[in-house]
Amino acid sequence: MKEQLAIGLMSGSSLDGLDLALVRFNSDEGRYSYAILEAKTMPYPTTWSERLAKAFLSNPEDLRPLDFEYGSFLGKCVADFAKKHNAKPDFIASHGHTIFHQPEKRYTLQIGNGQAIADNCGFLTINDFRTEDVIKGGQGAPLVPIGDKLLFGDYDICLNIGGIANLSYDLDGRRIAYDICIANQALNWLAQREGFDYDKDGMLARSGKIKEELLSSLNNHEFYCQKPPKSLGREFFESYQKQRLGLHATNDAMATFAEHIAMQIGRATVSLPQGKMLVTGGGAHNAYLIERIQHYTKHLVVVPDNQTVDYKEALIFAFLGLLKLEGQTNVLCSVTGAPSNSCSGHIWYPKAIKLV
Repeated sequence: MKEQLAIGLMSGSSLDGLDLALVRFNSDEGRYSYAILEAKTMPYPTTWSERLAKAFLSNPEDLRPLDFEYGSFLGKCVADFAKKHNAKPDFIASHGHTIFHQPEKRYTLQIGNGQAIADNCGFLTINDFRTEDVIKGGQGAPLVPIGDKLLFGDYDICLNIGGIANLSYDLDGRRIAYDICIANQALNWLAQREGFDYDKDGMLARSGKIKEELLSSLNNHEFYCQKPPKSLGREFFESYQKQRLGLHATNDAMATFAEHIAMQIGRATVSLPQGKMLVTGGGAHNAYLIERIQHYTKHLVVVPDNQTVDYKEALIFAFLGLLKLEGQTNVLCSVTGAPSNSCSGHIWYPKAIKLV
């Protein structure tokens, strides 16, 4: 049995902070187990949250220096985290922060330069897990399903509610996964209009009234009629949903959007055999949203311990890095629609040129 120590980094589109997870993996003939030893969410300093939020609107020439600066910032965060816990990981695996995601144009961008991370933390670093699949013609997302399959196979469905809600499950021996709808991108944006970082326990949504016309407008976008593989980026929220939500009182818009999320999850799971649905990501803390999801699905909604809820994605990106180092598949074509599986990611060594 082989043991490896890793730190996984995840920055979601909801901009609620950087997740770091120190993970010990054990592998034995293709079977894997894990233990999250330490984990932390580091809220972004205002300067970084603003820069990342505005990057979507940036000129292309501004993104290259931002990529290096953000990579340096990530590397320093890793160095501080590792020092605090007296850890010497075998590698770092970083999702980066998504600025653009347009797979139909064979283009996706997650900033956080790998060489800058490696140089600032001193550890071998793996990043850029999406590009290879997108270049092949795949969606480059979701990436978590390989971890769902190999680490959380006891659950029939794995649902993540982050900035975007996505799910994965096995069907006829193949892993199926796709983005369902925008989630905390919208809910957090609405909460911030009222001076809150997020809607704690869904209290704002619970106090609002569902606006049927708005709900119908949200539900009737053609994306929801498309068959997977399919994925979403911030572009969808900015171009289609933001203006519609802005026309309503915050609590009413919040109640309506929570209903929209729950309905879309219900639609996505209605044809699947009844079973257990693991729910993780920031949305799992939203008690009102979980109630509405349970209302629309026949599956048993399982919200696990807080560590799993909050750090499952950071854990799985560490796992993607492990699979890359082992030369194993870490991106499934059954999920992304690419013509073949990928062993994706770039490997960077501290103070050295890129070798892979």
